[in-house]
Amino acid sequence: DLDNALEKLEKLDERQAKVVQYRFFGGMNYKEIADVLGGTEHSVRYDWRVARAWLKREMS
Repeated sequence: DLDNALEKLEKLDERQAKVVQYRFFGGMNYKEIADVLGGTEHSVRYDWRVARAWLKREMS
């Protein structure tokens, strides 16, 4: 399930897991997430794409 997949992702890449949590559960936009995590919008978009692809594979 999603909770287990997020726990696995957090062990692999904590930043990507946080991006998913902030974006999916917190409803934050890329700029807000970048401000919280101290990165750029571009890096947040990249992490979001990679994390979504990983979660999709993990849950299929």
